[in-house]
Amino acid sequence: MTQNLWGWHFPTPPLGIGYGKSDAWTARNDVLRDGLRALDPDLVAFQEAIRTDDYDQVRNLLGNGYHVVHQEARQADGSGATIASRWPVHAVHEVDLHLTSRVAGFPAVTLIADVEAPPPYGRLLFADHVPNGKPDFERERELQAVAAARAIEALLHEGIGHTVVGGDFSVGLDAASVRFWLGRQSLHDTSVCYVDAWDRARPGEPGHTVTPANDLVSRGTWPQRRGEAIDHVLIRTVDHGPSLEVTSCELAFDAPVGGVWASDHFGVVADLVPAPNPV
Repeated sequence: MTQNLWGWHFPTPPLGIGYGKSDAWTARNDVLRDGLRALDPDLVAFQEAIRTDDYDQVRNLLGNGYHVVHQEARQADGSGATIASRWPVHAVHEVDLHLTSRVAGFPAVTLIADVEAPPPYGRLLFADHVPNGKPDFERERELQAVAAARAIEALLHEGIGHTVVGGDFSVGLDAASVRFWLGRQSLHDTSVCYVDAWDRARPGEPGHTVTPANDLVSRGTWPQRRGEAIDHVLIRTVDHGPSLEVTSCELAFDAPVGGVWASDHFGVVADLVPAPNPV
C-alpha cells in the first residue's frame, strides 16, 4: 500500500492550538486509523507522516505488529517518509534526493527497506519514493527518479527476489519521470522497467488519487487541480515481466466517512503474488 497522510493539515496546520490538537485533524486521523486497521496491509509506504520526539503517527495509526522505519531528514514539524512492514527489516537505506538548489526545504527522499518476507515471497526491497511536487519541477523529478532507481539496482543481489516501489510521485503516468520507471523512456543514460499495479489490474480505468471530488482538494491547497493518478505502486520486472503479479488493486480512503475525508490523497492498495513464470 501507499498512502500520503497529509501531515498535520486540515486543510492547514492548526496553528495557535498546538499541532494535532484540532478537532478536524483528530477526526481525520481517526478515519485513517480505522481504515488502515481494517485493511491490515503487510507493507505500507507513507508520505507526509508525522514523527516527533513525543509522537509517532504511523505507530498510532497501525498499532502493534509492525516494524516501522522513518526518514531521518524530516521537516521541522516532523513530516516525512515512513515505511511500515509486517515483517522484519534487515536494513534501511535513505537516498537523498536534494539534487538541485530548488529542492531545498522539501524532504525529497527514497526510503528503501530490505525486508524479510515469508515464503513464497522471501527477501525483498520495498521503497518509498517521494520526489518534489511542484508542477514546474519535472526536471528535478527526472533526476530524482534516476537516482532512486540506480540506488535500488545497486542494492540488488541474489538474495533479493522482488522489488516494490510505492510513493507519491506527484505526476501521472504520462510524465517523463514516471515513464522512466515504466520502461517507456530512458533518462540520463539509465533505463529500468517497473509495472504499475493499478494499470496492470485495471487497464484503462483512471484511478485518480488526487481529484477535486475530494473536498480537501477542492477547498484545500490545490483547488485548481484536475483529477490525476499520482500515487503509484510499482513492481520491478525481471526478464520479460514483473516478478509479482497483481491479483487486485483498489483505491483506499476514496470516500468520506461521516463527512470526514482521510487525506487529500487517496491511497493505492495492491495484492501481489509471485508470478508463476517471471520470464
